[in-house]
Amino acid sequence: IRDFLKKRTSYDVLPLSFRLIILNTDLLVKKSLTILLQNGIVSAPLWDSHTSTFAGLLTTSDYINVVQYYWQNPDALSQIDQFRLSSLREIEKAIGVLPLETLSVHPMRSLYEACRQMLKTRARRIPLVDVDDETGREMVVSVITQYRLLKFIAVNVTETEMLKKTVSEIGLGTYGDLQTASMDTSVIDVIHIMVKYSISSVPIVDEDRRVMNVFEAVDVIAVIKGGAYDELTTSVGEALSKRAEDFAGIYTCSEEDRLDSIFDTIRKSRVHRLVVIDDENKLRGIISLSDILKYVLLYGESDD
Repeated sequence: IRDFLKKRTSYDVLPLSFRLIILNTDLLVKKSLTILLQNGIVSAPLWDSHTSTFAGLLTTSDYINVVQYYWQNPDALSQIDQFRLSSLREIEKAIGVLPLETLSVHPMRSLYEACRQMLKTRARRIPLVDVDDETGREMVVSVITQYRLLKFIAVNVTETEMLKKTVSEIGLGTYGDLQTASMDTSVIDVIHIMVKYSISSVPIVDEDRRVMNVFEAVDVIAVIKGGAYDELTTSVGEALSKRAEDFAGIYTCSEEDRLDSIFDTIRKSRVHRLVVIDDENKLRGIISLSDILKYVLLYGESDD
């Protein structure tokens, strides 16, 4: 798989036709929420029209930062309504969050390089930024995600002997001391958990730790759409009921499932994580796409 990634460029991952939505940093944060929801996306590259330069990537982390700011400054709602995407760095400073590095990769660089950058920075997506030959200015070509990378591997790599191992054999995922919530937990409490433990999802379980659902960082977007920050006190159960009708649901596996079967699931479905359960549907662990990418990229290789 590593050899395959070193021979392919980031351009190779892109579909024959695709839509790219880029947001101007002058746009109101509130309006950006609407645009993401209307287009069924959870992130977008940012563009500074004043300097004609790539200005980073808008992600759910930015909205969670705005939520934290609101929670710390509840009387500033009218001010928050006027926040522009260019204000996001100021919000980070105000709540004491370290700014994320503005990552990008040239589309002609190897996929391996893009993957290593993702792992190094814990980014889940990376923009492809080229330079226009005539103007010498930057231009955003697309954004590649961990999911698209892993699907590209699943579709194109057939020599996968090392993937014929079970989840437990290779120790894939996170187990023990998992943060969970119930259907009655408030959305804001789950957001606090995600922030405190730097995680992007929280399994929702019943009193017997049977998995009911998963609250993901992207669910925050639907909760606060239109600037409805007072909805943050609503229950997780109520928030999850507002998911789009075409939401695929959560994906589960057992510790005895093999990695090649997980890759098969990735090839067929839009998977962002797998919840590891036992025979009684009780929570055992979580496997993120980062865990899978890290295994296929680094297993048996000395760190370079």
